Amino acid sequence: MLTHFDEKGRAKMVDITQKPITERIAITEGIVKMKPETLKMILNKEIIKGDVFQIARIAGIMAAKMTPHLIPLCHPLAISSVEIDFEPDQEKSQVKIKTTVKTTAQTGVEMEAMVATSLASLTIYDMCKSVDRDMIIGEIKLVYKAGGKSGEFIRT
Repeated sequence: MLTHFDEKGRAKMVDITQKPITERIAITEGIVKMKPETLKMILNKEIIKGDVFQIARIAGIMAAKMTPHLIPLCHPLAISSVEIDFEPDQEKSQVKIKTTVKTTAQTGVEMEAMVATSLASLTIYDMCKSVDRDMIIGEIKLVYKAGGKSGEFIRT
């Protein structure tokens, strides 16, 4: 059953009034693949636009907070925490972005985490495009979710 449509097929926001408030957590990951020289420049803080990871982190946090303005029918939530970590892998010439979002609410934060990871990835691209237009953003996925009726999800 599609929960975002009423019996007449009209779009609606899901009614979460009766759902219990529980602690919610979502962890997502994404990858930005790039030239080895680009990753080296990021790590050495040689990108002229500034510290790539710090700016991408701020962009991701801001994006998580803006999720209900970007995704139709997404509930606005009081987000308790957004953490974004970057794991550079020089052997694979890529950066893994890992986002953790937490709240205590009636609905989950999976979309907030995915939007944060997406925007952090896009910010890396934007800051580095002058030196590497071949970058590839991908593999954005939910890796962990806890809280609510559906319980825990762990990507295997």
